Amino acid sequence: MKKIPTLYEWAGGLEAFEKLTEQFYKKVLKDPLLEPVFKNMSKQHQLHVAHFIAEVFGGPKIYTEDDNGSHYGMMVRHLNRHLTEEMRRRWMALFLDTADELGIPTDPEFRSALVGYLEWGSRIAVINSQNEKLDVPTHEPMPSWDWGVPKGPYIPDHQ
Repeated sequence: MKKIPTLYEWAGGLEAFEKLTEQFYKKVLKDPLLEPVFKNMSKQHQLHVAHFIAEVFGGPKIYTEDDNGSHYGMMVRHLNRHLTEEMRRRWMALFLDTADELGIPTDPEFRSALVGYLEWGSRIAVINSQNEKLDVPTHEPMPSWDWGVPKGPYIPDHQ
């Protein structure tokens, strides 16, 4: 039986995710709507995001093990940012435009998984950004995205 690649493998591995976030955040910092939100981000931010998405898509656990990150920690970073739907949509558009420019796979199966995750995650970020604290356990598990039905902390197992 042929092994089905993870979304991480299909996208091109760690190098693809790191290049994607590097190029994406260059666009963000030039965008008049998003630049004020990201202008003070650390130099490591784009790598943390790359490692987070890579791990969610089945890659190595660099974000949780080497970057000492967690899903709860990622959610906390969005508190009190007061993100808007307009910002979320611009973030999505720039991310997907960058993916297209870099040749990230465009097949419908992969892109539906990518867009599904980005929609899910960016909507959670907007919701959390309106709050001063989170009402979720600190041990919130990392989401795990795959081909087909996603599995995350807010999604019941459909097996």
